[in-house]
Amino acid sequence: MRPTFLLIDGHSLAFRSFYAFSKGGNGGLRTKTGIPTSVCFGFLKSLLEVLGNEQPEAVAVAFDLGVPTFRHQADDTYKADRPQTPEDFLIDMENLHELLAALGLRIITKAGYEADDVLGTMAQQAASAGYRVKIVSGDRDLFQLVDADKQISVLYLGKEAFSVRGVGGVTEYGVEEVQGKLGVLPHQIVDYKALCGDKSDNIPGIEGIGEKTAVQLLSTYGSLQNIYDHIGEIKGATHKKLINGKDNAEKSQFLAKIILDVPLDVKLDEFVLRGFAMEALTPVLTKLEFKSFLNKIQQLQQRFTGVNDENSLDNHVAVSPVEDREEQLENQQLSLFPVASADDGLDFWTPAETSAAMKGDDIGDNDLIKVRIIDDQVKLAELIEILRTQTNPEKPVAWDTETSALEPRDAELVGIGCCWGISPDEVAYIPLGHTQGTNLAKNLVLDSLRPILEDETYPKTFQNAKFDRLVLRVQGINLAGVIFDPMLASYVINPDDKHNLNDITSRYLEGINLQNYEDLVSKGKTIGEVSIQQVANYCGLQVYATYQLFAKMQAVLNEYPQLQQLFQQVELPLETVLAEMEFTGVRVDSEYLEKFSRQLEQDLQTIENNAYNAAGETFNLGSPKQLSQLFFEKLGLDVKKSRKTKTGYSTDAAVLEKLQGDHPVIDAIIEHRTLAKLKSTYVDTLPKLIRPDTQRVHTNFNQTATSTGRLSSSNPNLQNIPIRTAFSRQIRQAFLPEPGWLMVAADYSQIELRILAHLSQDPTLITAYQQNQDIHTVTARLVFEKTEITPDERRFAKTINFGVIYGMGAQKFSRETGIKVAEAKKFIAKFNERYADVFSYLEKMKKTALANGFVETILGRRRYFKFQTAQSLLGKNHDEIDLSKLRLNNDDAGLLRAAANAPIQGSSADIIKIAMVQLQQILQGYQARLLLQVHDELVFEIPPQEWEELQGKIKSTMENAVSLSVPLLVEVKAGENWMEAK
Repeated sequence: MRPTFLLIDGHSLAFRSFYAFSKGGNGGLRTKTGIPTSVCFGFLKSLLEVLGNEQPEAVAVAFDLGVPTFRHQADDTYKADRPQTPEDFLIDMENLHELLAALGLRIITKAGYEADDVLGTMAQQAASAGYRVKIVSGDRDLFQLVDADKQISVLYLGKEAFSVRGVGGVTEYGVEEVQGKLGVLPHQIVDYKALCGDKSDNIPGIEGIGEKTAVQLLSTYGSLQNIYDHIGEIKGATHKKLINGKDNAEKSQFLAKIILDVPLDVKLDEFVLRGFAMEALTPVLTKLEFKSFLNKIQQLQQRFTGVNDENSLDNHVAVSPVEDREEQLENQQLSLFPVASADDGLDFWTPAETSAAMKGDDIGDNDLIKVRIIDDQVKLAELIEILRTQTNPEKPVAWDTETSALEPRDAELVGIGCCWGISPDEVAYIPLGHTQGTNLAKNLVLDSLRPILEDETYPKTFQNAKFDRLVLRVQGINLAGVIFDPMLASYVINPDDKHNLNDITSRYLEGINLQNYEDLVSKGKTIGEVSIQQVANYCGLQVYATYQLFAKMQAVLNEYPQLQQLFQQVELPLETVLAEMEFTGVRVDSEYLEKFSRQLEQDLQTIENNAYNAAGETFNLGSPKQLSQLFFEKLGLDVKKSRKTKTGYSTDAAVLEKLQGDHPVIDAIIEHRTLAKLKSTYVDTLPKLIRPDTQRVHTNFNQTATSTGRLSSSNPNLQNIPIRTAFSRQIRQAFLPEPGWLMVAADYSQIELRILAHLSQDPTLITAYQQNQDIHTVTARLVFEKTEITPDERRFAKTINFGVIYGMGAQKFSRETGIKVAEAKKFIAKFNERYADVFSYLEKMKKTALANGFVETILGRRRYFKFQTAQSLLGKNHDEIDLSKLRLNNDDAGLLRAAANAPIQGSSADIIKIAMVQLQQILQGYQARLLLQVHDELVFEIPPQEWEELQGKIKSTMENAVSLSVPLLVEVKAGENWMEAK
């Protein structure tokens, strides 16, 4: 059974706890000294019960932040009618924050997104990593995340969830339970809300369409899009309501959909539960008078750690002679959640917001710096004179922009901060867009700073320079002279560290404690509404830290020349390239996608009918229970290829893969799922992401998100545009160049295998690539020991050639090729024998990771590994390690496979990054633009008159980015759209 990852909807649980005891006001539970404890009591009691019942491997608690999200920016009425938060709740939330910290539980938030988006993203990541995910919440919005294939469910806290005397009312919602409760499947919930709305969140829906009608429509047509595709079939008043309410439906659909690819700077292993911080709990539980929780916490501590801690809570907590507050409740039959339901729409604050509200105007005060507030032209002129003298590359000026939004094109420039020394008064803040106080005219300031900001002879350092570069670009400033970025330096030093400024500062600088943004900006406000003095202190401390980080982090980089070179020659110049790509964006043909969506809807219906014909009956393709009954009871398929679940036998993707070929209905269901996901993820979503002002989609390229060095992208994730099937390739047809231009794709051929040849120095691989032989045919001849190779044999060889890079075992090779496991084992053994140097190299990398704790790419990029069951090998000579004698758990075995692959995948990332930097320099003399980087491929838009000249330059630059033992090969093709260029 998979380990469980427990995701807790912090706000839902907190506000339900509060209103259970306060009856909607400021009453409720209190200590003898008057401290309100309703939130902490209810939260802790339900948390401990769930931990005891579920015994999770990992736990994360998600909260909203008090800043506008993309939904608020899209619709200012979103959640606008919620009442004011009671004062007791704010105080209680501050104590809850302290309590969770003492328990050692990680809180996760993300500015610009709601907790639901964070929970959705974490659920996807945890499921992909092999966890069974359970989301604890009283919010039905999260039902849309339920997924049988991925083993994601919701532990729903109903009105009777936790009484003071015990447990009850917690229901686990899988697909069937969701359908039984709402009448629709999880993936239909967004469309359900688009139709009937959600009053608690001010999601309008369609006027006159209620829950019953919404269920009937979705039961008949499956999706909102399909309803409108068949609008002619719908008669009477419902037809008219749908026509009149289409705009509201689309807006509601956007507001209701939970985002699943929030860029989170976290690693899953950070949330592994290793027991409670017992000593830290002592003062918190004493203050809250929570004695009766001691036994439960001690039992859970023993369960998670297996030890009875001598420093147990019983030895530390001071108990009052008067019985504590929760003991007074033992004879009361209060339900923890009798008053408020998940849909009551009551507002609530995070601990950070509570802290900010309690501190008031003191926020931002510090004793380290005395920020110069530049609020008149005389002060501005004095600052400019100072900045003109700052040309020493050993002391770059630190800069920061403060904005009203996270999207540079939508952001108002509120202020600019800078620091040019370590003296407390060598820090300045220029207010530009505050609602109160004296601001300088933005044009005056930008025109004054332009000669410095655009001149590369004035050295500069920015934390996350790409963001500030784009903000200034929108304002007409072309930033130059950035010679340092702490975020990128942190990533190069250790990609698994956190790279935000607060964490970097805590690692490198003593005595500087940066404020959190959410402590500065209250819920529902922007930074422009905060006082100039507070923002000046906040921004000033950030640039003060950024200035000092330059020397500290450069010293670390200088100890490792390869990392210094990687930072200076690859990552730092790449930031400029990525900013330009983000600013440019890419054209998307929305009309084509709308037609494609209708075609897919028809294809899905055809496939559905084929599935019915193959099965001999109709059934719900989205119901795991019905599929289980069909497969293993009616059709008699091999139940050993599945696993038992609460509702029968699993029919997830892994099971379908094993059953493929056993019955025609399996192929139909796999195809249906593939197309349905393709349609919802890309075809129906991309048109909504086109910016009206540019008519392009602008993705965010994430430079510090992966451990391997590869780039990722988000909002939207264009890097995952699929290409494996004919249908998925058609999506690329929607990506267009500038009108009249060509779309050009330049793709490395088998770059990872070529890197493997270079790293392993295997003579067979090297010879094959040097002589331009077909490597898959070469491999097939070696393992089949014959000259004439059939297409199937070459396919087998291709599977293992690419599979060996990622540590593919016999089980997966068997599934990929359809041969028996025993035969697959022989095939892999023969491969290892024929490519002995490849096998030796991969084994050596595993030993190196165990002995050194890291492996390196060709350019010296490091990836670090922390093993749980092999820590004793750290520091040993790798030649002394015998891998066959190791007894590793599944996590460590996975890390070893990653260690063997990391130098290959990381070197591939380094090579394409070098090519991007070099190509961007070449393109300065042309109109052509680099648009996308997708794994081993670069996508450009090029005017026809530049194509012939640039084709050769692109190919040559990419093929000569680095020098290997074997040649790199790049194919460069052009077309009217991305698909034609492939």
